[in-house]
Amino acid sequence: WPRPIFRAGLMLGTWIALPFMPVQRRASREYLSVVLSRAPTTREIWRHFFAFADFLMLRLRVARGVAHPCTLDAATGAEFGALVASGAPALFGTFHFGHSDLLGFFLGRTMRRPVTMVRLQVGNSEDVERLGRLFREWVNFVWVNEPANLPFALKEAIETGRSLAMQCDRVEFSAKAEFFQFLGRPRLFPFTIYHLAVLFHRPVVFCLGVPDATGTRVIASPVFTPARHGSRAENLAHARAHFQAVLVQLETLVRQHPTLWFNFLPLNPESPAPAKAG
Repeated sequence: WPRPIFRAGLMLGTWIALPFMPVQRRASREYLSVVLSRAPTTREIWRHFFAFADFLMLRLRVARGVAHPCTLDAATGAEFGALVASGAPALFGTFHFGHSDLLGFFLGRTMRRPVTMVRLQVGNSEDVERLGRLFREWVNFVWVNEPANLPFALKEAIETGRSLAMQCDRVEFSAKAEFFQFLGRPRLFPFTIYHLAVLFHRPVVFCLGVPDATGTRVIASPVFTPARHGSRAENLAHARAHFQAVLVQLETLVRQHPTLWFNFLPLNPESPAPAKAG
C-alpha cells in the first residue's frame, strides 16, 4: 500500500487493539506516569503503543531486505567504533529501547563482525528469525528459553571468538541481577554481561538505536574492560560504576523519547525499603 494509507491504517489498528491489551496498557500507564511525573492521557498511551507498532513494521521491512542506514553518533561513537574496528571479541549490551533491536544485525552486516544474539524466543519471533536468515553469514542466536543449554552455548560462542549481543533490562531469565538507580528508584537489572566479561576477559559496551531523519543513530557508552590482573571483586566494583553510568545515559534518552521504551511490562522491581529501627 502507499505509505501514507498504510500508516493511517496502522494508527487506526492501534486504537482498535488498545482496549484488548489491558495488562500491557496498565504497564504503559505505570511507566509513563513515572517518566512524565503525571498521569498520562489516553492519547499518550496510544502513542506509546503506536511507536512500537511502527518499529515492528520497520523490523519486518528490514527482514524483507529493505536497506536501513545506521550511523554512529559522532559524540559517543569514537571508542565504540575503535573497539569494533579492532576485531576483538566483545560483549555488546542494549535495552528494549528505540531501534536497539536492530543493532546486532548492524554489527554483523555493516561492521562484518560475527555476533551471537542472546534472545527470548516467543510466539512473535518469526521476524527475528527472518532477520537471522537474511544475515546468517554474521548472526546466529542463543535462546534464553533453553536454560539447560544456555551456559554451554554462551561459553562456546565466546571461546570461538564470536561477540555476544544481550538485552539487559528484563530480569526474568537473568542468572545475575543487582539493584541500580533508574527513574528515581533503585531497580533490579540483569548484571550477567559483566560476570561474563570478568570471567572471559572481554570488553563490554552498550549501544542504543535512536531513530533520526536518515534511519537509526547509534549512541554508545564508554567501553568497560576488566583489568586482567585485577581481582574479581575489584573488576565487579568497576563494572557496577560503569553500568550505573550506562543507566544514567539510558534514562536521559528515555526522558527525551518516552514512547521509545518498549517494555510493556511492570517496571523493574524496586529495592525493598529498609526496615525501620525500633
